[in-house]
Amino acid sequence: METTIEQEEEKKQEVWSWGAGTDGQLATGRLQDELVPQLLPSSLFQQPISSLSCGGAHVIALLHGGKVLTWGRGTSGQLGHGDLLSCSFPKPVEFFQDFVVTCVSAGWNHSGFVSDEGCLFTCGDGSFGQLGNGELTSQCTPLIVSNFASRHVDKIACGMRHSLALLKGRSGDQVYGFGSAKRGQLGVPYDIARYMSTPQCTRGLEDINIVCISANGDHTAALSTDGDMYIWGRGFTGSSDICYPQSAISSTSLCQMALGWHHALVLTGNGDVFMFGGARHGVLGDLQTSMLKNATQNAEETNINVMERVPGLDGVKILQVAAGAEHSAIVKDDGTIMTWGWGEHGQLGLGSTCDQTMPQFVSLNQRDSGSYTKTTTKAYCGSGFTFAIRT
Repeated sequence: METTIEQEEEKKQEVWSWGAGTDGQLATGRLQDELVPQLLPSSLFQQPISSLSCGGAHVIALLHGGKVLTWGRGTSGQLGHGDLLSCSFPKPVEFFQDFVVTCVSAGWNHSGFVSDEGCLFTCGDGSFGQLGNGELTSQCTPLIVSNFASRHVDKIACGMRHSLALLKGRSGDQVYGFGSAKRGQLGVPYDIARYMSTPQCTRGLEDINIVCISANGDHTAALSTDGDMYIWGRGFTGSSDICYPQSAISSTSLCQMALGWHHALVLTGNGDVFMFGGARHGVLGDLQTSMLKNATQNAEETNINVMERVPGLDGVKILQVAAGAEHSAIVKDDGTIMTWGWGEHGQLGLGSTCDQTMPQFVSLNQRDSGSYTKTTTKAYCGSGFTFAIRT
């Protein structure tokens, strides 16, 4: 029998998890923290995984072919299984049996899903309006966001108590926010209301081509095709909240970004990593002042944040960045992973619960020796736990 490409990928794909596990989010079957990476049985995943999204204590897996698995904490309905139960192993979201899902996002206690037809579905905690359905109630089965019924949603990003949607259309890209607005994270005047239960258009990005959106904690960010990063919401390191998207000025264009609760990572096209945030998430290295300007006020300087080069990475090319609530992970060009930051639950994968202020190598058994030459690794961080997929 001829072997398909997907079958070959499935044979070679490894899924690892470590860190906080008391809600079943590690999919090990043990409701406990794991201080070192745990290799999960391939039988848990029906097909190869395209991507993961890790939330407060739950995980969403998007499979090749557009099917969805969820597991972990489900007490707000965020797993989309039609109940309020937690789940220790990956379980299909039956609601999407007849859909092809292209994008998923796990927030603190809610989830978002986008279909190939551009429909947005949400479930989980809706107490701040973060489900976008006009209500402040929870939903245990995915429900379509009707405001976008005649529009094409491309991506969804779920934060602590807010959500962000990227729409594509003939008139250009548009970003919408819904949920908690008290720190400016929706990009609308937050003195009008503390929350928005229906999608509101984010101001200041109307003429910018956005390719990526991100939300975590009370922060929101977007990345343009030109490599510019826009930030709004809660300020980093004591700086004031930002109500409208601000352009983070950098000497080089950015290709990736990742948000935590109090920090953010950015990756340049040259493979260099920089960070916004406090010392708990890494030693403050060679400080570079990053002036933030209001995207709607023609280069008027309104705030200042510090963007730091992550130390200990001289001469190392980085392919990916990931950020959890208070820890970080990077993937080097040789497929190996390094982590740093908060380590109380073992989320750094180093065999201890100690914090680390500089990137540390994470061992995924003997294959890290270099004998496994053609390796692609992706890291995904949640609130106190980490996943890695190696193909």
